[in-house]
Amino acid sequence: MDTLSSLQNRLQELEFISRKLEQPDEAFRTHGSEPTAEAAFSYAREFLSTLPDQKAFVEDVTTPKLLQQYPVQDEPRPADEVFSVLRKVFDNVSLNAASGGHLAYIPGGGLYYASLGDYLAAVTNKYSTVFYISPAAVKMENLLIRWMCELVGYPADKSGGYLTSGGSLANLSAIVAARDAKQVKAERVPRSVVYFTHQVHHCVLKDLRVAGLAECVIREVPMTDAYEMRAEALQEMIEEDLRNQLYPWLVVASAGSTDVSAIDPLNDIADIAEKYGLWFHVDAAYGGFFLLTETGRKKMKGIHRADSVVMDPHKGLFMPYGTGAVIVKDVQTLWRSNHFDANYMQDAIPYHDEISPADISPELSRHFRGLRVWLPLQLHGLKPFRAALEEKMLLTQYFYHEVKKLGFETGPFPELSVMIYRYVPEHLKGNTAAINELNARILKKVNADGKVFISSTSLNGEYWLRLAVLSFRTHRNHIDYLLQLLKKITEEEKLSETKLHKA
Repeated sequence: MDTLSSLQNRLQELEFISRKLEQPDEAFRTHGSEPTAEAAFSYAREFLSTLPDQKAFVEDVTTPKLLQQYPVQDEPRPADEVFSVLRKVFDNVSLNAASGGHLAYIPGGGLYYASLGDYLAAVTNKYSTVFYISPAAVKMENLLIRWMCELVGYPADKSGGYLTSGGSLANLSAIVAARDAKQVKAERVPRSVVYFTHQVHHCVLKDLRVAGLAECVIREVPMTDAYEMRAEALQEMIEEDLRNQLYPWLVVASAGSTDVSAIDPLNDIADIAEKYGLWFHVDAAYGGFFLLTETGRKKMKGIHRADSVVMDPHKGLFMPYGTGAVIVKDVQTLWRSNHFDANYMQDAIPYHDEISPADISPELSRHFRGLRVWLPLQLHGLKPFRAALEEKMLLTQYFYHEVKKLGFETGPFPELSVMIYRYVPEHLKGNTAAINELNARILKKVNADGKVFISSTSLNGEYWLRLAVLSFRTHRNHIDYLLQLLKKITEEEKLSETKLHKA
């Protein structure tokens, strides 16, 4: 009896403390100068309203160390103090990924309506992986996937897919489905051949390793001067490998490469894949949503013939990081690689008419990603997305022409919204090391200014500056600012060189 009484008393004590986690109005009570929820929204409003004046990049790795002063502890901290430290460590520190001046690393921007979708998804905490448990959440995701399949041109009756954390997991899922569909068993791996160009995203190599395919034979297919796969070279390599008793099984094409936004000849590659029985995968993580534009559809003709396609809403749809998608022509390929039945999930078995993400992906517990995509599409409609994507392509073309006037060399004409360029003054022509050093110096000066942020890449031993225009907040004023800055920096370089020669 005493034991039961002690148990009940302890339960009462614990319930009193633990209920602090579940009081729905707790966040709206005043903790300091304003309610906690309002403090969060105030922070967001302040951040967005001052965004045009914020720098795109501030090199600072010291300020974030302030977080070490805030370890997890038993007692709560005042909301004012918590939001104050957030401002210190996040604002004006390193890359400002929300800035329109972010012209590196294929930015997306993060739509505000998407953040509201995330807020509601977290508050309601829907389990978006099994239809039986949350039919609306799963239906919402499946309808988004259906729309993406239609965008690519897949048949409605067989295609499918799911939302992922990004292109890396999406490519991994496609590779695993391809591996199983083409029966690449462990003993067969060392003689199984994968084909792609040097421009393939590095996550594909990483995914092959994670999928247990690191010992596959890797063939880098030669490219054109525009960094696009040479289809005739692909066919020659496949035929040679067949003569050598190897097993060609996967070809990966790019629809918008990371370095230069190159698009491989999808129709030609599809012909070859069909002829020799290869799985044809297209990494369109960056370029896929340009299919919303007439130009994008023309450039990506043949994408509907791929067995699988990856496209990232956190790139071309400007959603927050952590929003990717993999779609396949035959959803059963994903099902066969991922589906398992568990005893404790037997109640869900009768509901297989609607595909659950748990059946076609490696994830079980996952964030309700669908709402962050669905809400902005509903509240904005497609028109501004389509306009923004076309604007980004034209801004890149505008920069391509204007930067040449400043004496810069350019890479291939941009297929989408990424291009490369470098400054090669007359006196340095032929001196690769000096040209590389000069352009690295230009990059450092641009980023030190902070109003815009650019990146670089290396191709064939040459250092190139790189422009990536994809933030929905990037407009002509940002491009013009970069052009003015490049003009100023190169004029300073010329002046410095003149003084050096006179000395």
